[in-house]
Amino acid sequence: MERDNDRIIEELQEEIDHYQLIFDYTYGASVVVDPDGYIIDINRGYLEFLDITYEEVIGTHCTKILGDSRLHIVAQTGKAEMNQVQTINNQQILARRIPVKKDGKVVAAVGQIIFEDIRQIASLARKYSLLESKVKHYEQELRHLRSTRYSFESIVGDSKPMHRIKKEALIATSNSFPVLITGESGTGKEIFAQAIHHESKRSIHPFIRINCAAIPRELMESELFGYEKGAFTGARNDGKPGKFEMAHQGTIFLDEIGELPLEMQPKLLRVLEEKEFERVGGTRVIRSDFRLIAATNRNLAQMVAEGSFRSDLYYRINVIHLHLPPLRKRREDIPLLGRHLLGLIADKEGLVGVTLSIEAEELLSGYAWPGNVRELSNCLERAVASMTENTLTTEDLPFCMLQYSERKETLRHSSLKEALNDAEKNIITATLKEESFNKAKAARRLGIHRTLLYKKMDKYSISAQSA
Repeated sequence: MERDNDRIIEELQEEIDHYQLIFDYTYGASVVVDPDGYIIDINRGYLEFLDITYEEVIGTHCTKILGDSRLHIVAQTGKAEMNQVQTINNQQILARRIPVKKDGKVVAAVGQIIFEDIRQIASLARKYSLLESKVKHYEQELRHLRSTRYSFESIVGDSKPMHRIKKEALIATSNSFPVLITGESGTGKEIFAQAIHHESKRSIHPFIRINCAAIPRELMESELFGYEKGAFTGARNDGKPGKFEMAHQGTIFLDEIGELPLEMQPKLLRVLEEKEFERVGGTRVIRSDFRLIAATNRNLAQMVAEGSFRSDLYYRINVIHLHLPPLRKRREDIPLLGRHLLGLIADKEGLVGVTLSIEAEELLSGYAWPGNVRELSNCLERAVASMTENTLTTEDLPFCMLQYSERKETLRHSSLKEALNDAEKNIITATLKEESFNKAKAARRLGIHRTLLYKKMDKYSISAQSA
């Protein structure tokens, strides 16, 4: 029996030593007092901080060893005191005091030093401030490195239509609703999409672009949703994430959404509504928090009526609708836009001091621009490639522009009757030349009687010599 007791005592002592070892190696300095404030235990870290031995501390009241300690008060009140400044050995520290309760009664209180020197807090604050500055810097760099090159500053135009559309687009940056951008080809739909992303709370996250018209029908699903290993012949061994997966917390831009195959539309609708999907060949559900911006130059409402675009998908993507006006509807922006584009082209080519003449601006402003901004940019690039002076003039503009200018000038100074007479004279002259002035053959080709041909030749003074 005595041996059993000795063994139990030995085991208990080993257990006590074990917990004391853990207490000693606990990070930081800790001390324990009884309900009256007398020290009953202290770890090695605290002893080293006080530069005192264990025997000198145990059984001593905390106020004699720990300066202006309030551990005994915490033991009496049972209320913890967190992050309190305390002075020990003429040194300010940051400490916390926690009551230990058993069956609702305080049986001890633990004091811990958080910082051995209050000056560490100031140092930590400086480090935090530095890190915060670095994070902001890296966020800006990350935003730059993400796929957005354009912001609202990239959108050039002071016309009323552009002010209105930019205002609507700015409102769209404050939420995450789907955006549908419509407009003719070359009106700048992707620039607006990137600008909305750039100014939104998702700006530090990815902007993922996908052109629905450029992806083969059979690859569309794997491109949007990704695929698992061995999903199909030619699949990568490690699988591949899809565009929606890559757009997590960011924006996915579906350009030319009107070209999306009809069989893919219900799958896209489900992803937009549930924000979850599975990779091709996979069973794991992937969730992605993304914002959708779609664009098209087609009339989706008409496509819905024709049955080539699902109505439920149309209503889902058409929450915020931005319709970009063509260039011909905002002609007052053309000179400003022309100068802006010319500056970009000149910078790219390393040219200095390139300007646009007033006459060239007027000619550009009068043109219809069926290809919109993209055509204007192409026109200016061709002009810069051939210009010999620093000022771009009408002579530097492409031949098609000059033809337009001449045609416009002719129409401006001619009545309808004069224009018709000129056209008739040119047709008769050309036909006579082709028939070597054989009037009978020329009359048959023109569908008129030979006598009438003679009269018209007299009217327009057409002869073999004049032709």
